[in-house]
Amino acid sequence: MKTLVCEKPFSLQLGNQPRPERKPGEALIRIRRVGLCGTDFHIFSGNQPFLSYPRVMGHELAGEIVETDTGSRLTVGELVTINPYLPCGHCVACRKNKPNACVNIRVMGVHVDGGMTEFVSVPEKAVVPVPGLTPDQAAMVEFLSIGAHAVRRGHVVEDERVLVVGAGPIGVATALFAQLAGAEVSLIDTNAGRLDYARKAIGLEHTALVGDGLEDWLTGRTNGEGCDAVFDATGNARAIEQGFARVAHGGRYVLVSVVKDTISFADPEFHKREMTLIGSRNATRHDFQLVIDLIRDGAIPTAALQTHAFAMEDLPRVVPELMADPGSVLKAIGSF
Repeated sequence: MKTLVCEKPFSLQLGNQPRPERKPGEALIRIRRVGLCGTDFHIFSGNQPFLSYPRVMGHELAGEIVETDTGSRLTVGELVTINPYLPCGHCVACRKNKPNACVNIRVMGVHVDGGMTEFVSVPEKAVVPVPGLTPDQAAMVEFLSIGAHAVRRGHVVEDERVLVVGAGPIGVATALFAQLAGAEVSLIDTNAGRLDYARKAIGLEHTALVGDGLEDWLTGRTNGEGCDAVFDATGNARAIEQGFARVAHGGRYVLVSVVKDTISFADPEFHKREMTLIGSRNATRHDFQLVIDLIRDGAIPTAALQTHAFAMEDLPRVVPELMADPGSVLKAIGSF
């Protein structure tokens, strides 16, 4: 079967590997779509902290069921997505029904090989049917679920003032779900192209470019009181540190992105505001199902979210091109 392997940083090769043998309790899936995300770009460029090479990337997946156990809830030919966060099932987090924070988690495309290949065999528990969705929409469920989970972690409610920092796919997803929750959403970024697209194509009306005048703009948006919830989706340590000052008294700060660096903040300000600092990691099946339902109901503008389409065989050429022009990319999806 055709497989794309990142042999080392900046080396992505198309080759052939044996088709996987399905084990009891697993489902064999033929991959139809693979979405690219920031993690894949970080792996390609050597900036992913939890990975060893070589690695088959890819965790935003859509495929068709090929083979399952007798009596399975899944049907051959059924379109599905995959929850790529494979938990151990017995650690402290799993026992608390938080498999997304599993101590021994294996993330497809990071800790174990992912879906940039024609066939995968995964635990049936990780397979999520997507009735009523297209293959492209099914490949978007995972990244949208990250945003849905972050907003759920942040307990966003109607009429709250929410700031999302970072207008990449995860930031846009977070802003969309905060908006669906009824919040007044502001979106900021350092890339004007991303903000223009989020405003004109996605419908996120209130955007601002990081730079001179930003703090005045935010003051006007919040009457000088700060934001009830701030979400960081930048992957930038300095941006994360700056976000603390934008949280209102009694507000929440949700860190969606992860960085290698140590983050510092002023403790007096943190305590004065009785701020709540929240980590948001991965997503759960609950988030996946919510996203699937909202896509099917037409509440998520999936056609606008997808900015690029390509054949998976062209990925070694496509990845450097997309990285060279990040402002033009929201969601790129490859087809097998």
